[in-house]
Amino acid sequence: MKKNILITGGAGFIGSHVVRLFVNKYPDYHIINLDALTYAGNLENLRDVESNSNYTFIRANILEPAALAKIFDEYSISHVIHLAAESHVDRSILSPLDFIYTNIIGTVNLLHTAKEAWKGNEAGHLFYHISTDEVYGTLGEEGLFTEESRYSPNSPYSASKASSDHFVRAYGETYHIPFIISNCSNNYGPNHFPEKLIPLFINNIIHKKPLPVYGKGENTRDWLYVIDHARAIDTIFHNGKAKETYNIGGFNEWKNIDLIKLLCKLMDERLGRQPGESEALISYVKDRPGHDLRYAIDASKIHGELGWSPSVTFEEGLAKTIDWYLENREWLQHVTSGAYQKYYESQYASPQTPGG
Repeated sequence: MKKNILITGGAGFIGSHVVRLFVNKYPDYHIINLDALTYAGNLENLRDVESNSNYTFIRANILEPAALAKIFDEYSISHVIHLAAESHVDRSILSPLDFIYTNIIGTVNLLHTAKEAWKGNEAGHLFYHISTDEVYGTLGEEGLFTEESRYSPNSPYSASKASSDHFVRAYGETYHIPFIISNCSNNYGPNHFPEKLIPLFINNIIHKKPLPVYGKGENTRDWLYVIDHARAIDTIFHNGKAKETYNIGGFNEWKNIDLIKLLCKLMDERLGRQPGESEALISYVKDRPGHDLRYAIDASKIHGELGWSPSVTFEEGLAKTIDWYLENREWLQHVTSGAYQKYYESQYASPQTPGG
């Protein structure tokens, strides 16, 4: 069976790196990138592959079942890599319904479409769902999240992702859809929309704007370089076992304040500023509701069973990330100004409908 792979959310941060990897590495696969191009979807991320013969972009929304059914039928979708999601905790606190609709209802729409399209011929297909370590809740001072950790989400975002994980497993068990789930730690790297900590602070340091730190900055996270995450998704897609869950992490932990101080130091060096100049921009703000203290991933399963491990340390990955943003200030300017949204209109003069 020829692989016609639907990658949802493929114009987003993680999704664009997965699309690029699959388009370039597997010329015999047809990669269909489905993205609604909401605020974090940016086709400029994929300029380098948009003319490849094995790549198709479709602007559509996973909240539209009829559009999904038409795409599955027209492109004979054999595999799904599902990344489309609302993904920012702060936004989920302000607007939880958006997360419920996209992350839960949208995932169920996609599962139901796959169920109908693959009915009676489920073997050879795969529904690969990408999720987050935030579904596990928060850790104390010690311990790591494993694939056996119980779910205990604390924000509307993590609750919506936990629900989508459960629906993927439920559809897999009930309707015999082959599925895999992976849960990853915090991603960082090139093409990250500047609302998350690292790209936001890089942009703020460039423009000498304040660096708002929640609480005392003691929240701890495991950090995963996005290109390593794309490699892990590739590995799991091809070598993972159906019905299994794989945790993907960077094998490191950083308190936010320590990360921020390292970022300030590296930015001062690259911008030719005096040591401590960027650190002086730090301001402490009221902590957000439901802010989990610590996440840390045990990624020994994917390492031991599938042979994946990160290619860079956090310090190396952070340096690469800073260099990318400084070398791609036009991209950053387009994103912060909203000009990137005009790229779709310039490249796709009339809105593309499924089959259009």
